[in-house]
Amino acid sequence: MGKISTLGVAMIAVGTVSCAFVGATPSPRNQFWSELQRLCGNAYEGVLVQAPPGDTTFAGKRLTMHVSKCTDDEIRIPVHVGVDRSRTWVLSQPGAGLRLKHDHRHEDGSEDTVTQYGGDSSAPGTADTQEFPADEHTKRLNPAFARNVWTVQVIPGRMFAYALRREGTDRRYRFEFDLTRPVTTPPAAWGSR
Repeated sequence: MGKISTLGVAMIAVGTVSCAFVGATPSPRNQFWSELQRLCGNAYEGVLVQAPPGDTTFAGKRLTMHVSKCTDDEIRIPVHVGVDRSRTWVLSQPGAGLRLKHDHRHEDGSEDTVTQYGGDSSAPGTADTQEFPADEHTKRLNPAFARNVWTVQVIPGRMFAYALRREGTDRRYRFEFDLTRPVTTPPAAWGSR
């Protein structure tokens, strides 16, 4: 009788552990990644919400993002500013964290001299918001970028936001894209791959 009781307790313990794994909540990073993946193939129009005083780089221009290519490890999001198709946000999973890079191209597809800057998520973040402080490559590329922190936010079914802040300065940008209304897919980004 003792062997049967021991076996029964062991089976209950295994069943409890199995249920714990099946019902485990994904990490905030994994939830965030899943929400980005759900946007794949769609394009959305956005607005400039914040810019440094006197900066007119994006003012009055149509902003369109296109979640154009998604794999398990990389999501490419070209961002069109009016007719300028030089920018692509590249999010990836190089390991346990997330990475944001900015791929800047000329109209002929060649890389801009200021490209591939960004950083890795420094904390788990939340299911809807991840922050990316400037990495070493970015700091070497342009020392002014050393205090940059980029934020990407996804509010499912409502909004995608991209923001930049330069710590210790008033340099702030924020773009918000309306996820409730997909728009026609724009032309491919310059040098898209």
